[in-house]
Amino acid sequence: MGAVMNMIIRSGRVIDPANKRDEIADLHIADGKIVTSKSEIRSPKSEIEDIDARGLIVTPGLIDMHVHLREPGFSHKETIESGARAAAAGGFTTVVCMPNTAPVPDNPGTIAWIKDRACSISRVNVLPTGAISKNLAGEELAPIGSLAQAGVVAITDDGHCIQNHELMRRAVEYARMVGVPVLDHCQDYNLVGNGVVHEGYWSTLLGLPGWPAAGEEAIVMRNILLAELCDHHIHCQHISTAGSVRLLREARARGVKISGEVCPHHIALTDEAIQNFDTNYKVNPPLRSQNDVDALLEGIANGTLSILCSDHAPHANFEKEVEFDAAPFGIIGLETELGLFLDLLVRKHHTIDIARLIQMYTVEPSRLSRIDAGTLSIGARADVTLIDPELEWTVRVDQLESASRNSPFDGWKLKGRAVRTIVGGKTVWKL
Repeated sequence: MGAVMNMIIRSGRVIDPANKRDEIADLHIADGKIVTSKSEIRSPKSEIEDIDARGLIVTPGLIDMHVHLREPGFSHKETIESGARAAAAGGFTTVVCMPNTAPVPDNPGTIAWIKDRACSISRVNVLPTGAISKNLAGEELAPIGSLAQAGVVAITDDGHCIQNHELMRRAVEYARMVGVPVLDHCQDYNLVGNGVVHEGYWSTLLGLPGWPAAGEEAIVMRNILLAELCDHHIHCQHISTAGSVRLLREARARGVKISGEVCPHHIALTDEAIQNFDTNYKVNPPLRSQNDVDALLEGIANGTLSILCSDHAPHANFEKEVEFDAAPFGIIGLETELGLFLDLLVRKHHTIDIARLIQMYTVEPSRLSRIDAGTLSIGARADVTLIDPELEWTVRVDQLESASRNSPFDGWKLKGRAVRTIVGGKTVWKL
């Protein structure tokens, strides 16, 4: 895409929650930065890209806090390059990538490799997380101080959950010392056992092992206690149950440094979707009951759940085309999440307005991960997303940019989509 770093984006609805801004205005970009006016763009007119944004929403570049790019080690599922293309096509200028790769980023060398690789081939900003435990085994802490120096924005064992509470406590204390948040995949292995779907009516009817809601809630409770004990932020990933929402709401009201995120599939679908044994509906945590979906919506509406994300988890077709029990958990989501959330949260359920949705994709993740992004302030790096809120489109999985195709949303009709993604003043994707 273009190397233009000077732009005027005209007459769009500029929504910049960081600066409490929502108005029809022009946005000026010079040398890859946001500037106040056209007079600051010091280049010939031929080098200034003029974009008509009438009818579009102009927002700070969206941030996805929970993405699996699969590289190094699993490039048959996704690569940093293909995942970054998918992110750009979804309207995301920054993604935070999870550490369940091979080798595991539990050392500065692997972090350096990921950063170098992203720097050379990625269209968007790729921010690595480091593992909490060595090899994600949950037995021995990774060198958290060295990982922080290497530039991780958080530590997590995502895809795995540390069961040893004392080890988790030490991890949170080290994270506080070096100033990075802890992200946690909440799953009590003893309670969950070999569960593959939500424990309830459908698991019983279909004869599939159940994954009880308490298996998530027990660890959410553990994290609340540790966040309080250690006085440091723990962020609970992909929250899926009513009990988790209640626990988080009560803890946040007490001032505990705890937060939660929600993925589109956990509000778009219920466990009823698994009745045909389609492995594209197999996710971790699993699709839950309507009661849980209602609680998630309420948690988004009242601010208990503060971040929206995809948990983009690509798998190759041959991996998913097996018996339900044997298939890996996870679905792709980078290119469908914005349309789904606009449809579900803003239009269908009227849970939040579009300004709050953008805040949950910009201000909240940048505050959590302590990164300099998610704003259209003067002097800020020009990461910008242009969204057409009225654009009707149909998800065609075979046309997506991701290297994998494991989505349950093929054929869904959505309204609202990113139409241009700008990183550092350069258009990296446009519809």
